[in-house]
Amino acid sequence: MTRSNSIAPLEELKAQAKRLRDRLRGTGVTLSHSESLELLAHQHGVRDWNTLHAMAGNRMHLRVGDRVEGFYLGQPFRAEIRGVTLLGDGSHRRVTLHFDTPVDVVQFNSFSAYRQRVTGEIGWDGRSTRHTSDGQPQLIVRPT
Repeated sequence: MTRSNSIAPLEELKAQAKRLRDRLRGTGVTLSHSESLELLAHQHGVRDWNTLHAMAGNRMHLRVGDRVEGFYLGQPFRAEIRGVTLLGDGSHRRVTLHFDTPVDVVQFNSFSAYRQRVTGEIGWDGRSTRHTSDGQPQLIVRPT
């Protein structure tokens, strides 16, 4: 079975099913929309559309211009999304964030290094796969 963290959000799955149906129609194969949803579910290695729907239902949807909050290198932030790119098999996205207030990314008292715009990779749960030395995700994003 496909791991649930690599499944796209519902809107994208429905768009995939529509593209599949349109492509097959071009070769002379006619499917209903529900049949294309079921076929897509099988392609993802699950029993049926209802199962795939449930697996994809909790995905965070982010778009350019959305307001978000979270943590970058352990520091809290509020930001606007300036860019979103789907990566590889769709299990991760690259997001570019513009922080409302620059964030100090250095944890030493002797000096500071502020960042106002950063780019990172996150999964559909809003957490980066890369971690800081203390085991925390480098980037955690959630809608405001």
